[in-house]
Amino acid sequence: MKSLKLLLAGAVFGLAALTPAAFAQDKGTVGVSMPTKSSARWIADGDNMVKTLTEKGYTADLQYAEDDIPTQLSQIENMVTKGAKVLVIASIDGTTLTDVLQQAHDAGIKVIAYDRLIKNSPNVDYYATFDNFQVGVLQAQSIVDKLGLPDAAGPFNIELFGGSPDDNNAFFFYDGAMSVLQPLIDSGKLVVQSGQTGMDKVGTLRWDPATAQARMDNLLSANYADKKVDAVLSPYDGLSIGIISSLKGVGYGSGDMPMPVVSGQDAEVQSVKSIIAGEQFSTIFKDTRELAKVTVDMVDAMAAGTEVPVNDTKTYDNGVKVVPSYLLKPVPVDKSNWEEILVGSGYYTADQVK
Repeated sequence: MKSLKLLLAGAVFGLAALTPAAFAQDKGTVGVSMPTKSSARWIADGDNMVKTLTEKGYTADLQYAEDDIPTQLSQIENMVTKGAKVLVIASIDGTTLTDVLQQAHDAGIKVIAYDRLIKNSPNVDYYATFDNFQVGVLQAQSIVDKLGLPDAAGPFNIELFGGSPDDNNAFFFYDGAMSVLQPLIDSGKLVVQSGQTGMDKVGTLRWDPATAQARMDNLLSANYADKKVDAVLSPYDGLSIGIISSLKGVGYGSGDMPMPVVSGQDAEVQSVKSIIAGEQFSTIFKDTRELAKVTVDMVDAMAAGTEVPVNDTKTYDNGVKVVPSYLLKPVPVDKSNWEEILVGSGYYTADQVK
């Protein structure tokens, strides 16, 4: 009898010990819709979201749409049908989700726009992102500082690249950069030899590196047969790699043709290696671990019915409403600080970027 009591007590103790863990894993499913695996950045975002949600006791339903809008719509509809509590969506095209978000709203599902603002829908509850205007400011400032402006005599030749016109962030990046560059263009210290300015001229659909490389090829052949490029504003590392490939193809980075000052964004491994090698000049680091944490904090607050953490209620008008947002701080990275910022923070190991 004594052994039976001990056995029963042990069973009860075992159940008690399991209960908190079991409870922690019973918060429901969060649908996480990411645009593509073609960028290392989005793979990191997905991994960090799953890790952070799981640690907080949620089940993560992570889907990648490979930059195909119908696929993303279908995946989100499936998440709604399966009863996700919250949808976290990094949209391919922020203007195409109105109908599916209405379905989510009708089903009582909350929606967080993740890094890319979802446009033209009242059913976007919150937005988690970085200070995208500041990203552009930092990209342009890295170019200006390297060229020695405004003190340097100049003029310096610069070409401009923008992100995808269907991504709201691309306009913030460009506007932020031009807030720094435009006064220097107006004063003649910077010259856009191609004359191509404005997102309608410089945008790069789907952030495609091959498109950027082809455009750089055309810019060089049409405008730089007897001139040199001193700088290229690139809003994203993938584009930077394509641009640099084009530049190297006509001799930049060798002999008496130094590589132009090329900016970037996302601190992708290939670009960090390029910075260390003296090709790409700079990038902007956006710590996706922190973005995942902020996003899951929003999910948790909504689930608990407590105040959702935001720090901006004015900037992001999606055409229907101003979406309450949490903006994280971007960090500029170049050859002088990559190790401290990227390895020192544990984002990469030294071996990953060597």
